[in-house]
Amino acid sequence: MKIVVLYGGTSTERDVSLVTGRAVAGALTELGHDVLLVDPAVGDSPTGAREAIAAAAIGGKPPEPTGETGNALRAVAGAAVSGADVVFVALHGGTGEDGTVQGLLELAGKRYTGSGVLSCAIAMDKRASKLMFREAGVPTPDWRVVAGGSPGSPAGAGRSEPAGGFSARSCIVPGAPSFPVDLPRDLSPEQAASIAAELGGYPLIVKPNDQGSTVGLTVVQSEADLPEAIALAARYSRHVLVETFIPGRELTVAVLDGEPLPVVEIEPHSGLYDYESKYTSGRSDYTCPAKLPDDVAADLSELAVRAYAALGCAGYARVDFRLDDGHEPSCLEVNTVPGMTATSLVPMAAAAAGMTFPELTDRIIALALR
Repeated sequence: MKIVVLYGGTSTERDVSLVTGRAVAGALTELGHDVLLVDPAVGDSPTGAREAIAAAAIGGKPPEPTGETGNALRAVAGAAVSGADVVFVALHGGTGEDGTVQGLLELAGKRYTGSGVLSCAIAMDKRASKLMFREAGVPTPDWRVVAGGSPGSPAGAGRSEPAGGFSARSCIVPGAPSFPVDLPRDLSPEQAASIAAELGGYPLIVKPNDQGSTVGLTVVQSEADLPEAIALAARYSRHVLVETFIPGRELTVAVLDGEPLPVVEIEPHSGLYDYESKYTSGRSDYTCPAKLPDDVAADLSELAVRAYAALGCAGYARVDFRLDDGHEPSCLEVNTVPGMTATSLVPMAAAAAGMTFPELTDRIIALALR
């Protein structure tokens, strides 16, 4: 079968995607498929899986966002994708995971792996997905949204003013269906105190509303640190999520064709499962299946499937949770193009279920063709 793996791209998760794409291409080649890799960052020039250079290293920090998307259309319209039986989307973040590339593939009439346009768009927008979770009865931490700068702009840059504050027009969007209310350019101490009180006090989580891999995320311990955290997150997104911090355990559930795989527990050595902890070997410990009471594991699995269904996901996805000391789960997000690297969680869960990595990739392809 002729398969194109779309990998790389221009998002802040480019490095991770390069490694994912090469791992997937290697597994599919091992199964006897005719595989080409195409990087939308450079257009439609394919690379043969067997000839691809050694797997790229993932740096300790994510690359800066470029905002460049023009080559994605060339990549999808190119001869390699046109001649493929199916496209394996291995693009993390940005246009590869927000529904844009999926829409291009739909227009090109190509079958592709994973979720469709709408599901990817909702999952990438944390505010929208959290509203869907609430509607479906999936618990999620309370939140507020601050309108920040334009992605790719310097930290602190607003949408229509030069750098110096995190936003040209700031607004707070409550963590329930509502319309934004315009507020002054900078959060006043009173506004910051109000947000913290409504979210249960410090610490708080501050992160971009539409990024993955914990890019731009900060655990804010005090009001004095809030503006800087918002400015950092605003480098990567037009909206910044301020969320209740849930102390407890870091857990994730992969869902394959609507069925949950074994729960994975992540224990980062630093205490925070940030970009470096995720992609640097030896910085985190993983347990799969997680050591949980049977009823808690079953509850997490059921909630993961419910979140997957609420967003209309297809193929495979990964649902991330925090579990507090009372065994109460909180759903953080759904990843519609989860990582497939040596330290990635979906392959780990599949292995615990008795599935090799090549078998997992073949199953994902079969679901796309179905």
